[in-house]
Amino acid sequence: MKIAMLAPIAWRTPPRHYGPWELVTSLLTEALVARGIDVTLFATKDSFTRGKLDGVVPGGYEETPEVDAKVWEYAHLAHLFEQADRFDLIHNQADFPAHAFSRLVDTPMVTTIHGFSSARILPMYKPFEDRVHYVAISDADRSPMLNYAATIHHGIRLDEFPFEPDGGEDLLFFGRMHPDKGAAEAIEVARATGRRLNLYGIIQDQGYFDREVAPFLSEQIVYHGPVGGEARLRALGKAQALLHLINFDEPFGLSVVEAMACGTPVIAIDRGSMPELITPETGLLVGSTGEAITALGQIHTIDRAACRARVAEHFSVEAMADNYIRLYERILSSG
Repeated sequence: MKIAMLAPIAWRTPPRHYGPWELVTSLLTEALVARGIDVTLFATKDSFTRGKLDGVVPGGYEETPEVDAKVWEYAHLAHLFEQADRFDLIHNQADFPAHAFSRLVDTPMVTTIHGFSSARILPMYKPFEDRVHYVAISDADRSPMLNYAATIHHGIRLDEFPFEPDGGEDLLFFGRMHPDKGAAEAIEVARATGRRLNLYGIIQDQGYFDREVAPFLSEQIVYHGPVGGEARLRALGKAQALLHLINFDEPFGLSVVEAMACGTPVIAIDRGSMPELITPETGLLVGSTGEAITALGQIHTIDRAACRARVAEHFSVEAMADNYIRLYERILSSG
């Protein structure tokens, strides 16, 4: 089986810090290669993989100033589709632009939908559902307007996330500085309870950060910026709870799974995929910031080992790869 894996080009694959789509693309690629599958990763030229790397884009457009996103995205797509006949299957991780090329080639195609943002994207999904096999990353993120081939949850490499049996007393926010992700709500919980809060993530909305986050920064409420490597792992594990007080229907929530892998329970707004990730044994689902403040008083009852066990059972990279391989085989066997 020869797979062409089409990565996004906002960031390097795998990303240095932020880049959830690129991260999942890398995790799946490496897991497939480990199983002996012939995978060519089409990504930025500074990406790396144990498979074959092919690409024309110098670097991610979010971190390489000379790269124009639209220009290089289409150069990236053309580079793959001009050689589509070399592959048994194309796995598109880079959203809907690839669909424009799908009827020009005979190679079967899978698209992982990394979050169904709104019905406005349907004109580049609905007309292609008889040509492209769509994968949802959670049941909650399925659009009733589309046909899907499967729901496949993201997975992580559990052995890369050290278990912390005692995370301490600090609270954690881990995500983009954007109204959707709930940094302001996490700050409200910390201020109401007198708890120290560590915030990590890129600033995606500078105005929001300046209004809702920056005025409250202090020795108690600390913004650390984006973080990677060992510092990222320490951040995920050295917390009593992750506050995931989202203001949108979260399609998946990779940081939720990563925190649980380290033993950190989660207090999350009950929206989107959160009920698929979080059980009463691993965290608390709430309806408001006020309920989150109350829930914090119960967080010590959560067994940190149970958090890690749930990830091991349901959200491992091995499980993700196995599910995709079954999908690939089903598509290829159907002719």
